[in-house]
Amino acid sequence: MEKLLRAKSFKKGLGMKDYIRVIGGGLAGCEVAYQIAKRGIKVKLYEMKPNVFSPAHSNTNLAEVVCSNSFKSNSITNACGLLKEELRILDSLLIKCADKTAVPAGQALAVDREEFSKLVTSEIEKIDNIEIIREEFYEDIEDDCITVIATGPLTSEKMEKQILKLTGEDKLYFYDAAAPIVEKNSINMDIAFYGDRYSQEKKKEETIDEWKKRLENQDDTSYINLPFTEEEYKEFYNALINAEIVNLHEFEKREIFEGCMPIEVMAKRGEDTIRFGPLKPVGFDDPRTARRPYAIVQLRQDNEAGTLYNLVGFQTNLKFGEQKRVFSMIPGLENAEFVKYGVMHRNTYINSPVLLNSTFNLKNKTNIFFAGQITGVEGYVESIASGLSAGINAVKVYNNKDVVEFSEETVIGALSKYISTPNKRFQPMNANFGILPPLEQKIRDKHERYKRQAERSLTNITKILQIY
Repeated sequence: MEKLLRAKSFKKGLGMKDYIRVIGGGLAGCEVAYQIAKRGIKVKLYEMKPNVFSPAHSNTNLAEVVCSNSFKSNSITNACGLLKEELRILDSLLIKCADKTAVPAGQALAVDREEFSKLVTSEIEKIDNIEIIREEFYEDIEDDCITVIATGPLTSEKMEKQILKLTGEDKLYFYDAAAPIVEKNSINMDIAFYGDRYSQEKKKEETIDEWKKRLENQDDTSYINLPFTEEEYKEFYNALINAEIVNLHEFEKREIFEGCMPIEVMAKRGEDTIRFGPLKPVGFDDPRTARRPYAIVQLRQDNEAGTLYNLVGFQTNLKFGEQKRVFSMIPGLENAEFVKYGVMHRNTYINSPVLLNSTFNLKNKTNIFFAGQITGVEGYVESIASGLSAGINAVKVYNNKDVVEFSEETVIGALSKYISTPNKRFQPMNANFGILPPLEQKIRDKHERYKRQAERSLTNITKILQIY
């Protein structure tokens, strides 16, 4: 449950400040400030509004909700709902404010965005040991101050330079396009089959029986393939080119390049364009027919555990509901659980798997923490969770105590592990059951499986409370 962070030399060797600095007054930054202040330590919270606004912000309050007002499901059999319940148990200020400003939304938690931001601002302003400094942070980040950077996906140019200096990187990661990700156990393997291009194609000298036996014995699960018949492909194609898209901000449009062309834009160039591009069937034979499919979608393994797969070449700007509808028409994905939909937007984040510990601090500068979307967690609740973890552990470092490392059997712990585990294809991730370790007992019923994982998670969270 705990992991020793060697901060002793930092504490004793330098004249440490008597406060912790938090840069950024969004959802993550406010949660960080609250978690630090409630533990009796002074906080200097820097927020550049109202002097400077990012292209997406307009409200002068803290914790501004920019996009949807939904914090997603409240059900614990939904990963984001389970994460909210973990945060309620751990005394999250932001979730408490969301609950108080909720508006009717069925099983989801949706907020009155104006009232939510007002309430968070009011609660933060009430806390005596939080000093809110309404200006952009300009100074160098000294080595003798514990600092949490929570500047979000639209970090200012001045802060970007500071972050590059701190991390030793030559760039931040501009996330322009990403494909949807599905849970492996929701893929219909009666249709889908494993194999890389050419590796599973029937050889001329093989009999059908020899070929099928070879396929059964292969152990490479890096790719899962979904074959189309001509009729299936044409039905899918027509749905794809007529689906609704998301309108990008003007400042985001400049970030989208030809190399990251949305699948729906490519498709509109002609019926066979994607069939000769990312959906080309060359090098594949369908084990059901021993023939080359009309088209094929490849899924690539997306995490070390092999529980998540992404749709290769399917970067998209379709609305989320349209992605669910259209991509579920791909043979084998009719009951797919999408843990992350494809996105195309400007998003600044650090190379967390290389730079951060699972406690959200830099590996080589343990007094510097990051929180929120800049770490590669995606979503309101996920940002709040990272802020809670960073805040708790900033206090641990301040007091020269062992840090708290949340169990990966919890959603907060699984997200922390995800952003700090080496991954060549690292991209921002939201809460989903696919990043949690599987149960010891295999349970086919999805609802029951999620329920058991939720029970395991909440048991672990209760144990964590005893530590700090």
